[in-house]
Amino acid sequence: RYQTNSQQYQAEQVPQYHQMVNAAQYAERPVEDKIMTDLSVHQDPYLDQPQQLHQLSAQPPALPTTPAKGKKRGRPPKGEGKEKTEAEESAKKAKRMLDRFNGMSVEEVMARKLPDIITHNLDMLIIGINPGLLSAYKGRHYPNPGNHFWKCLYLSGLTEEQLNHMHDQTLPERYGIGFTNMVERTTPGSKDLSNKEIREGGHQLLEKLQKYRPLIAVFNGKCIYETFCKEIFGVKAKNLEFGLQPYKVPETETVCYLMPSSSPRCAQFPRAQDKVHFFIKLKELRDQMKGVVRTQEIQETNYSFDLTVAKEDAKRLAIKEEQHDPGYEETCAQGSHQNSLDQVSDNWWTMQPFADQIPDIRCSNSN
Repeated sequence: RYQTNSQQYQAEQVPQYHQMVNAAQYAERPVEDKIMTDLSVHQDPYLDQPQQLHQLSAQPPALPTTPAKGKKRGRPPKGEGKEKTEAEESAKKAKRMLDRFNGMSVEEVMARKLPDIITHNLDMLIIGINPGLLSAYKGRHYPNPGNHFWKCLYLSGLTEEQLNHMHDQTLPERYGIGFTNMVERTTPGSKDLSNKEIREGGHQLLEKLQKYRPLIAVFNGKCIYETFCKEIFGVKAKNLEFGLQPYKVPETETVCYLMPSSSPRCAQFPRAQDKVHFFIKLKELRDQMKGVVRTQEIQETNYSFDLTVAKEDAKRLAIKEEQHDPGYEETCAQGSHQNSLDQVSDNWWTMQPFADQIPDIRCSNSN
């Protein structure tokens, strides 16, 4: 009896255990067992539903729920995060391009062309390699705010005031300066041009130079002149130096002048003040060829970049400008001018003309 009660107690407390283990045995009990049939009060109440219990026991246990998407812990699969980042960056870049060109796509901007600003009797023709996206979009030459062309043009004295890309069409009449490119096709960068395009562009440039015959053909960057030299003169340029070149444009009196690229990406001369020297020498070459300045200095100049020479040029210009000041001698005698220059901050360099940045040495020599 003790054992029976214990079994009965366990069956009442854990009915599902007996359902799963003994359901089949209860379903197959012999019909001859009349005693258990008559004593229904002792019969297990769960035996009346054998089919339902069998179905319940067949159900698999519930699996733990997975966290919601976006809240998964642990590292993402390899490469998934990188692909997502690249896609986001591409979308942001495309949006910036649309904003930059007022809703125009890069393909639409590349379909535009930048017209030349060229005429006869120019003092100098500035030659670039090909139009960039911003130039083609605005229809102006050197519109990038980071480009050093307009700043160097003013600091060297080639223009009397600080101009920008909106004045490019006025330069032929005011200063005898024109603009053209070796290749007409617009691209995001010069690296997108093929060698064939650049070679063909050299011959097209030759036709322009022979037609308009400027005094000086100014090549804005080594790459342009290297290709032009090889295609037109049949000479592979080696160890090119900036400045006046030994060859003239065939069938003309146009001389070639090479200067560093005015782009801020120019690794050799990354700052505007590094390039002003070559603009100053360009101005002197123009004046000499036009007979404005009668001097042999331009023929004796070494056109490789020399910071000492650049500083001497700036000092000479600064002294000439200050000699026109009535109080110049008095200021020099007191030495106050030198003291004021010693207190100039570094940031003042980019805000003032190039010549004003070099301390005057006239006072120290007189002492």
